[in-house]
Amino acid sequence: MNLTRVVICVILMALVTYIPRVLPVTIFRKEIKSRFIRSFLDYTPYAVLGALTFPDVFFSTGGTLVAVILGYRGKSLVVVAVAAIISVYLLELAGGVLAAEWLTAFVVY
Repeated sequence: MNLTRVVICVILMALVTYIPRVLPVTIFRKEIKSRFIRSFLDYTPYAVLGALTFPDVFFSTGGTLVAVILGYRGKSLVVVAVAAIISVYLLELAGGVLAAEWLTAFVVY
């Protein structure tokens, strides 16, 4: 790929990322007085984060099952995260991508 094309792509991606962050600041200069709109804007980042991450929890590799079991048993967040990472590593080591895809297909269906 041409270096000029890469630089143009990076600049365009930067603009696409930057515009949605600057646009609300320039449009909404006054304080928003509507309680409905304020509450909607307060919860939108959480809703977007949940919508982006929640489906990946179910379509990820085998670490999800380990994390759910340990979380249900009341283990700390660090223990759950480390155990999930280790289980994914062992799955990848044992069977490669095929084992992880099989387990994902088994959990989904």
